[in-house]
Amino acid sequence: MVDFAVIGAGIVGSAIAWELSKYEADVVVLEKENDIALGATRANSGIIHAGYDPEPGTLAARYNVPGARMIPEIAADLDVHFRQTGSLVLAFSDRETQGLHALLARGQKNGVPGLQILSAEATRALEPRLSERVTASLYAPTAGIVNPWELALAFMETAIKNGVRLLLDAAVTGIGKEEDHYRLRTADGREVSTRFVINAAGAYADEVSALAAGKLFSITPTKGEYFLFDKSAGETVDRVIFCVPDELGKGVIIAPTVHGNLIVGPDAEPVADKDDTATDGARLAYVRSRALQVIPSLPFNDNIRNFAGLRAAADTDDFVIGFQAPGFFNVAGIKSPGLTAAPAIADDIPRRFAAAGYPLNRKAYWQGKRRIVRIRELPAEEKAAAIRANPAYGHIICRCETISEGEILDACRRGMKPVSLDGIKRRTGAGMGRCQGGFCGAGIVAILAGETGIDPLRICQDKAGSRLFAGRTKSAGGTDD
Repeated sequence: MVDFAVIGAGIVGSAIAWELSKYEADVVVLEKENDIALGATRANSGIIHAGYDPEPGTLAARYNVPGARMIPEIAADLDVHFRQTGSLVLAFSDRETQGLHALLARGQKNGVPGLQILSAEATRALEPRLSERVTASLYAPTAGIVNPWELALAFMETAIKNGVRLLLDAAVTGIGKEEDHYRLRTADGREVSTRFVINAAGAYADEVSALAAGKLFSITPTKGEYFLFDKSAGETVDRVIFCVPDELGKGVIIAPTVHGNLIVGPDAEPVADKDDTATDGARLAYVRSRALQVIPSLPFNDNIRNFAGLRAAADTDDFVIGFQAPGFFNVAGIKSPGLTAAPAIADDIPRRFAAAGYPLNRKAYWQGKRRIVRIRELPAEEKAAAIRANPAYGHIICRCETISEGEILDACRRGMKPVSLDGIKRRTGAGMGRCQGGFCGAGIVAILAGETGIDPLRICQDKAGSRLFAGRTKSAGGTDD
């Protein structure tokens, strides 16, 4: 019997696990994939939104501004890349300029600090590459950028360090209500008895909810497709660039990333398949055409990767947060600004449970700091000292991103052992550069096999079943098999 079972380990589930790890409670997290952050958290724009977009009075508005305020301190404590870049919402007509004033009023009502309307000249003074068609902009200084899966991993690693248990490959297929607890069943036959259930299952949260207490809401994922540019394009803009929102959302975004790349996208396409992350040439062409209207000189020849992500849009048109049944708590429909709101949502969980008659006691001791060795970011003297202490830091595996064997070994030994090539990529950045793992992939597989004991033939690219190798071509002795 545990106190809390959190279903789902995306950014929201991981933040909740991190928050609950501060309290005297037995907590287990069940994730259906072979790693965390493999849903919406894996493929999004990584933007910390200032908070002017959500309608006042919604749950999205309630959690956005405090989440944006919390992120810088959390990122510093957990050693996560974060930059407070600020953002610009661009207008291209008098009608859209009026829309900026509506966003300004909304943001002020939501408590967003520092908002101001800038003229076309002031806007292009900040971002000289913008189109001459820009008529005005809304500047939000508190917006920023973060690595979304890095933040989720930091949350979960810290939670595990403080006693939370993580069960992977644990898709919840049954929820039974006993007299004073719930009994969860997974697809592989495991069972967990828990006093409370927190449903943070992303695109599948409606199905998890229906298992326990009937269908309260429905989720139809919205797919968005992206371009990721090489670091040679990383200084195209210094701030996050939006256009005035329309009925499909915030439109195509152009933004720097925390690692020095440039990201462009997404579009918005409702899809029926909750695992459909395939890219489509026509949709990418639409993203490209919209982005070129904003910055005509965008260097699309520097694109190194395309990908698509899914946003878990609920039919309530807002976050779904609260008790659906005694002891069963939904945190669902967390689309944008969900990444920003996640720590504020998590922070509210103990209060919500206390208000329902389930108070929690803080731990006397909690380990809330995390530090990562990143060789490429160290000053020369610190780098030399790190290599003297551990020569594996001097053996560079990923040349594009300057990631060492020591960093990959650290990632394998830090609370959650990765089982895939992309699991290493998310933890270290190895394979994220211009060659996209073409040179370092084989070396990473060898390290991963040695650390996990998994046969290299069974190591995946990412999710279970995404096998890298069909079979051996040569025996250990060098002859053909």
